[in-house]
Amino acid sequence: MVEFVLPQNSRPVEGKVWPAPEGATRLREFRIYRFDPDTSANPRIDTYFVDLDDCGPMVLDAILWIKNRIDPTLTFRRSCREGICGSCSMNIDGLNTLACTKGMDEIEGAIKIYPLPHMPVVKDLVPDLTDFYAQHAAIEPWLQASSPDPEKERLQSPQDRHKLDGLYECILCACCSTSCPSYWWNSDRFLGPAALLQAQRWVADSRDEATETRVAYVDDAFRLYRCHTILNCSNACPKGLRPGTAIAELKNLAIAQDTKKE
Repeated sequence: MVEFVLPQNSRPVEGKVWPAPEGATRLREFRIYRFDPDTSANPRIDTYFVDLDDCGPMVLDAILWIKNRIDPTLTFRRSCREGICGSCSMNIDGLNTLACTKGMDEIEGAIKIYPLPHMPVVKDLVPDLTDFYAQHAAIEPWLQASSPDPEKERLQSPQDRHKLDGLYECILCACCSTSCPSYWWNSDRFLGPAALLQAQRWVADSRDEATETRVAYVDDAFRLYRCHTILNCSNACPKGLRPGTAIAELKNLAIAQDTKKE
């Protein structure tokens, strides 16, 4: 589990306890982090009770139920509800994951929900991902080739295509990067697991011709080598990917490229 550290550097106070829905016989308690930057109030933890007989099985279903039935001011991101967009990433029961794929039955006791840790909070469960997306853009996540364009397409063998498995599936939910202590303390210079996994995705692509430039960019004491192989990233990934392995491969390529230059 990832220890949650408050993004506003202040301990939330106990907030409002909303009344349980009348007539409900199966209830589930939710304790949700609330923060409104338009007020001077400290963050707080509000308590809600969800009628399980009137709600879907996933944590996201419950959050939507709370917003639609109890508290319309509750703010969060969500989109696909199928675990493929990464929008509803948050810290649930101490683990960074997707609310749409986390079942309520996987959690014992009150369900505690916070925004992704160690990131500025826009409001409630919405973290500011501006720097995270900038880091992704910095590794230039698109195909780069200087050879003439083929008549139809750049072909790739099934064997080379297989090398992208475990890399291309990343949905940029930020669960891995915000579970990484090195990223917590050096997010201004360390690219983090998500961006480095994306960098390896393009380095491993046989159609890409910018490998040397890509490796040279990440070959830096902070951008790459702030990874200390703690592997919180791999444990947190809701898609079952292994950012730690991708980072290790990048390190090996960087060392080989440096050795070749000597």
